[in-house]
Amino acid sequence: MMKILVVDDEIDVKDLFLQRFRREIRNAEFQLDFANSGEEALTYLAGHSSEVVLILSDINMPGMSGFELLRHIREDFKSPPPPVVMMITAYGDPESQQQAVNLGANDFLTKPLDFAVLKQKLQDLA
Repeated sequence: MMKILVVDDEIDVKDLFLQRFRREIRNAEFQLDFANSGEEALTYLAGHSSEVVLILSDINMPGMSGFELLRHIREDFKSPPPPVVMMITAYGDPESQQQAVNLGANDFLTKPLDFAVLKQKLQDLA
């Protein structure tokens, strides 16, 4: 089972993911956990870092940005295997994409999320 942490400040994201991954969750392919901020994600990771295989993080969040969260993840959670991190943004601009890659992101997705593409990427990781 792949454990995925979704980090997004938008309240409806949790329902959207649970709905789109209903079958995969029921079949125990994925376990989804959610954090509403970068700070909350770091607190969660402090207790579960070895379990989390993939982190999907929004870039634009109040408080700690997704970029700051990514920097913390890469500095503080190096124990192998480090989690795969995919950054999500509403702006698919090359600068954000380059900054995400420079900070250690494994992939970059734009909103609205194409769940078919995301599921394929997850299957490739599994």
